[in-house]
Amino acid sequence: MINKVLLSVVFFFIALSVRSQNPQNREYLNLKPLLSDLEKKWPNNKTINFVFHGHSVPSGYFNTPYVNTLKSYPHLILCYLKERFPYAVINVITTSIGGEQSEQGEVRFKDEVLTMRPDVIFIDYALNDRGIGLEKARIAWVKMIEESLANNKKIILFTPSPDMNENILSDNSLLAKHANQIKELALFYKIGLVDSYNAFKNRCLAGEALSFYMSQNNHPNEKGHKLIFEEIIKIFPEIN
Repeated sequence: MINKVLLSVVFFFIALSVRSQNPQNREYLNLKPLLSDLEKKWPNNKTINFVFHGHSVPSGYFNTPYVNTLKSYPHLILCYLKERFPYAVINVITTSIGGEQSEQGEVRFKDEVLTMRPDVIFIDYALNDRGIGLEKARIAWVKMIEESLANNKKIILFTPSPDMNENILSDNSLLAKHANQIKELALFYKIGLVDSYNAFKNRCLAGEALSFYMSQNNHPNEKGHKLIFEEIIKIFPEIN
C-alpha cells in the first residue's frame, strides 16, 4: 500500500497539470487484447464480464423510485458490445446500490465485485461521495483501485454525472472537486477514465440546459445516460 503522505504529495503535483491532460485514452492499448477476445468465435471464445460498481446512476434510477434498467448506461453498453461483437458471450453486471457512497462500496468490493470474475470494472461513486468528503472518498477509491490491480483486473473510473443543485460551470463546486480528484487517480495509476462530468459541462457551455439531460436533480434521464454511454465507448478502440 502506498504511503498516504507520499500519495498526497504526488496528487498535489498531478493536480497542477490534470486539466491539461486526458487520461481518457489511457485504456486504449490495454483493452485491445480484451477486444480481440470479444471477436473470437466458438469454440475459441469465452465469457467476458463487465462489472459496474457504484450508486443509483449505474443502478438505473431515473426519477426515484423508478428504475429504468434498459435505458441506463450499463445496458446501453451491453447493446453496443453485442452489436459490435455478435459472436461474443458478454455479461454486464451491476453491483451498484442506490444511495451508496464509496466507503460503503469498498467494504463489499472483494466479496461482491471481485467474485463476479470481472474482466473490466467500472466505478461510479462521486455523486454520493460529497457526503463523506474528498479525503475519505480518495482513500476508498484507492483501496478499490489497488485491489483491482493486485488481481490483474482492468479498471475504469467515472467522474460524476451532474446535480442541478450545483453550478456545473463552477470550478469550485463539490462535484468539480471530486471530478478533479478522480482524474488525478486515473493519471496516477495509469488507468481508464470516463469523464462524464466534462461531457455534461461541455453541453452546458454550448448553451444547452442541463435539465434537458436530467430526470430529477441528481439523476440523468435517457438523454443523460446516452451522453455517458457516448463517453464510455470512446475507450473501446477499433481493432486494426
